Amino acid sequence: MKTSGIHHIAIICSNYEQSKKFYVNVLGFAIIKETFRAERNSYKLDLRINEQTQIELFSFPNTPKRLSNPEACGLRHLAFCVENIEETVAYLKLHNIEIENIRTDEITGKKFTFFQDPDNLPLEIYEV
Repeated sequence: MKTSGIHHIAIICSNYEQSKKFYVNVLGFAIIKETFRAERNSYKLDLRINEQTQIELFSFPNTPKRLSNPEACGLRHLAFCVENIEETVAYLKLHNIEIENIRTDEITGKKFTFFQDPDNLPLEIYEV
């Protein structure tokens, strides 16, 4: 099998409007398409990260909370590339986003840190 990248990442949120504002207004992802699926009482919001990769943001009624502490088996976190981590951290702090201290990857020497979305999904910013 040969792949050329990641097409999309699917995220289920507990509060659609809150998560939509976070991913669009704070993280700056552009809306491609927003769909309400009446039969599921559910929204699906397609967001553009870049020309190839998207986030699919879903809302479903009565979703269980995510297990994270201790970390459960499965997807651990999403990591986004940034050019300047200090500027990105300052920007996120202006939006009242709590951020861990910047660390340095001992293998690559690159800077990174973590924060969370409105449902406590762990997100990473990684300086490239």
